[in-house]
Amino acid sequence: MASQARPSDESRVPLSRERVIDAAIRLADEGGIESLTMRRLAQALGVEAMSLYYYVASKDEILNGIVDVVVSEFKLRTSGADWKAALRTTATSAYEVLLRHPWAASLVLSATGVSTARLRYMNSILGTLREAGFSADMTDHAYHALESHIMGFTLWEVGMDLGSHEELAVLATAFLEELPTDEFPYVAEHVHQHLKERNPDDEGEFAFGLDLILDGLERILLTS
Repeated sequence: MASQARPSDESRVPLSRERVIDAAIRLADEGGIESLTMRRLAQALGVEAMSLYYYVASKDEILNGIVDVVVSEFKLRTSGADWKAALRTTATSAYEVLLRHPWAASLVLSATGVSTARLRYMNSILGTLREAGFSADMTDHAYHALESHIMGFTLWEVGMDLGSHEELAVLATAFLEELPTDEFPYVAEHVHQHLKERNPDDEGEFAFGLDLILDGLERILLTS
């Protein structure tokens, strides 16, 4: 006999598209995007899998929906804000949101279609650059520099996933024991940098790279 979905607290709340999307995000956060299947989603909601199709047409619609929710969490510019501060806030917010949902950066880049939330995000960055005085050509370059830093750095950090500082220390110590330091002295020095206590004022590598981009854009704007 086919197994029946068990009643749960979730199943006592009327089903809706919003509940389906929220449950999908929780599943992806807990087990990665590969854990998000229609069967598991239905089980999490305490319903039969076919019931989901009343609220979403397909799994692709769910994937687009969870991307839309994640991107809508990015902080966009406020009226009158300095352009550099506004872009820094948006970029940092996007990076932090994407780290909270480690599956999201790759899905944002591969999602079919462009959601309303993503259009708002793009328009906010593009508008900030244009209103700051950048030409359409330079805005195009600047947007892609910022977007590639946000998405690329996040994908790199999620992909590395070296664990806690303690776990990293164990890995680094084992690596250094095997490394011929006479041949690769600067690699050894670099590994030791990762083991040092960070300066409390050091905002980290993402912020460092972001400020290089923003400072470079400011120089271009002042000399154009």
